[in-house]
Amino acid sequence: MADEVGFMMTPNVKKTWAPIAQTPVVAYRNRRQQKVSVLGAVVLHAATAKIDLVCDFHPDSYVRGEQAAAFLHRVLVEYPDKTIDVVWDNLSAHKSPIVKELAAEYPRLRLHYLPTYAPQLNAVEGVWSLTKYHRMANHTIGELEKLHAEAKRHLDDVGGNQALLRSCFEGAELALNLSSAQ
Repeated sequence: MADEVGFMMTPNVKKTWAPIAQTPVVAYRNRRQQKVSVLGAVVLHAATAKIDLVCDFHPDSYVRGEQAAAFLHRVLVEYPDKTIDVVWDNLSAHKSPIVKELAAEYPRLRLHYLPTYAPQLNAVEGVWSLTKYHRMANHTIGELEKLHAEAKRHLDDVGGNQALLRSCFEGAELALNLSSAQ
């Protein structure tokens, strides 16, 4: 399951606890909106049910066809002897000519598309939610390099936790192995 997310300089404000009459304030400077785009996938190893998180970071950039193709190529290199089924949404970058050319060049790469407006079916959305809306909520990061480093740190942390990655699959009501899919 693959998708992209943008970590913005503007913080995601989330409710929190505070002493009475001491309302916390998230101070940030509202200047040019910079972001870190991330293309990522939760990779389920069918034989073992082990899950990996693979991410490519694109500071101050959007995800376009070239970035999507480069990400797919990276996945092909990291998993050289396996058939790779990529499930993602209908973003135009995912259906770009360069992505279609890559899929035609590598028959072991099979692309599948989710129905429109169905993020609840994509396990990587749980990873984005954990990092963007929970761990990085209320941040006051004012520099792109620090935002990139913080996003990477949190994604590395989530990616190293099999229980969290499993919960993302379970939250999308996806089977982790063939016996549970029946």
